[in-house]
Amino acid sequence: MSSTNRRADPLYLNGFGNQHQTEAVEGALPRGQNSPQRAPFGLYAEQMSGTAFTEPRAVNRRSWLYRIRPSAAHPPFQRIDNRTFHSAPLDGVANPNRLRWDPMPRNGSGVDFLDSVYTVAANGDVLQRQGIGVHLYCATATMRDCYFSDADGELLIVPQEGDILVHTEFGRLLVTPGRIAVVPRAIRFRVEIMDSVAAGYICENYGSPFTLPELGPLGANALAHARHFRYPVAAYEDIEHRVEVVQKFGGNLWSAEYGHAPLDVVAWHGSHAPYLYDLADFNAFGTVGYDHPDPSLYTVLTSPSDTPGQANVDFVAFPPRWMVPEHTFRPPHFHRNVMTEFMGLVRGVHDSKAEGFVPGGASLHNMWAAHGPDRETFETASAAELRPQKLEGSLPFMFETRRPLIVTDQAFDAPHRQRDYDTSWAGLRRHFQAPS
Repeated sequence: MSSTNRRADPLYLNGFGNQHQTEAVEGALPRGQNSPQRAPFGLYAEQMSGTAFTEPRAVNRRSWLYRIRPSAAHPPFQRIDNRTFHSAPLDGVANPNRLRWDPMPRNGSGVDFLDSVYTVAANGDVLQRQGIGVHLYCATATMRDCYFSDADGELLIVPQEGDILVHTEFGRLLVTPGRIAVVPRAIRFRVEIMDSVAAGYICENYGSPFTLPELGPLGANALAHARHFRYPVAAYEDIEHRVEVVQKFGGNLWSAEYGHAPLDVVAWHGSHAPYLYDLADFNAFGTVGYDHPDPSLYTVLTSPSDTPGQANVDFVAFPPRWMVPEHTFRPPHFHRNVMTEFMGLVRGVHDSKAEGFVPGGASLHNMWAAHGPDRETFETASAAELRPQKLEGSLPFMFETRRPLIVTDQAFDAPHRQRDYDTSWAGLRRHFQAPS
């Protein structure tokens, strides 16, 4: 798809990973070659490559940006405190125990998105470009004269409470609970909160960029459709005063003071850019015969690893859907799994938990941790009449990763971690009766 939009407002260009073109000022996009001797209106031409130059065409991501100043025009960066934002490898021990948290306490006034990032767990190594970081955020202020970029990984943002407007080099994304946004690595942005508080979850993907999963026998029309992913139209800031630009690099935060805003891209074209997806557009498939389907059936995006089928991380969501299998225990069954599961909840309830897992909360089941429905859910579902049922009003999701997640000390020792989580299964009674 090739699309031009000449209006600098939060409309979108559709289509996952396609070649887009957009200009905030008519005529700002060069016609013909990407880097002419003189770009229109005195702009600078700059290429941003999200993949190596020689990666296959099917996965190659790059964009040309036409900006007021080139990105190279900045002073040295200096190390600053990492705050509560941490990276892999983490000091610590992989914990086999099941862990669950209540929602993180809300921050007081004046805390912006970057200052609020709170790391729960991580795996892999940012310098090896493998693994993920799992974070929460709770912002009570807009980022003003402060910008951020993450060179360590792309950021998948899952709002749980409050709308955010993400201002990026490529344009703006309005992200509300029920939508997700992905900001690729090294793209600069700032977050404006639209309410008194904005809270949610972040998956920092150190590995290969998120892409759509293969569909196999499901065919062409299942799961997330490429046409529903939306990219921002060009919108720029022409600001000539001091601002702070913070970047995350090698697991640490670095800061530099610019004399201008870095979101000064007047036009761009290419396939490497931030994007937005509304989970209401997800075309959920499920079992129409018997047995509960594996959660992989609800994969929205995947970051593949070097082992086929074992993702660096999958983003899995469970939107409203019909449950119709017969002769089947319909909630998620008891299971142990080679993959690690970090679960969050945007709204509603999870269909395997009667209580204790609430919106804004989280759970972590590292690989091989035995888990499944609590006692009340098990007994209710075992005796339920199996008529067609639509699950509505809930939106759980999961970051599923091939490696165990190391939990940060701040998350493990947090007062809002549920120390009694194991009691969820303590009431499961013996039902076995040996034949006489």
